[in-house]
Amino acid sequence: MHTKLQRKVPYGVLAIFLCGMPFAGAAQTSDEIVAKVLAARGGLEKAKAVQSERITGTIYFNPELYGPFLAEFKRPGKMHNEVTIQNKTVVRTFNGKDAGWVINPFAGKDVPEPMSAEALKDAMNESDFDGPLVDAKAKGNVIELAGTEKVEGRQTYILKVTHKDGQVSSYSFDTKTFLLAKWSGVDSVNGETVTRETVFHDYRDVGGLKFAFELVSNSPGADVTQRIVVDKIELDPQIDDANFGKPHAPAAPPAASPASAPPGKL
Repeated sequence: MHTKLQRKVPYGVLAIFLCGMPFAGAAQTSDEIVAKVLAARGGLEKAKAVQSERITGTIYFNPELYGPFLAEFKRPGKMHNEVTIQNKTVVRTFNGKDAGWVINPFAGKDVPEPMSAEALKDAMNESDFDGPLVDAKAKGNVIELAGTEKVEGRQTYILKVTHKDGQVSSYSFDTKTFLLAKWSGVDSVNGETVTRETVFHDYRDVGGLKFAFELVSNSPGADVTQRIVVDKIELDPQIDDANFGKPHAPAAPPAASPASAPPGKL
């Protein structure tokens, strides 16, 4: 579930190895790995029982550029994200069906506009409440064991996921804990395809489920790093369905009061 933040969540993010000695998991299939991943997260039954989720925290682009974020999700596939930087708030919503909206004052979009077809496709994947590994066949996703790699010194299995819409992502899972160590894939930024990687740290238990409380994202070869630090995760909060519809335009700033005439100039 938590991989939605990379993304995004942005909320996305979002999260293998070959060593010189033999290891017992070498012959495992992708289905066996998925089963262990779901068990490590807290179990499929417990995860599917969650109907809504709210994540709050801080997103950092550099030491001077950071701000609070909010990510809300609700079954089936509804999403509401907010990020506030320099007193400007970017809002993204998806109604769980076929419509999404964006407010992005940094791009001169101060009123809600419909998502582009590409952004809508991203939102559909991002708002998948359980993630692409759960009920993969029913969703039209194809999962393959793509090998192994080391992620920050941790040995991991790589699961390659080809989504129904053709998007491809890779998920690297720790071979000992089976928790997500890294996600990699592509995003569309201003019409350009950008490769992204997100590594996951600081796993904590919330309601019997494991969540990463720190996500660090970057583009390989680029200097820009995005860091998300989660403050709080709420399971099954009450969220009005209106939050996932067309957002309200931000209120206009109050008009400045007329300047007083200088003394002696009346």
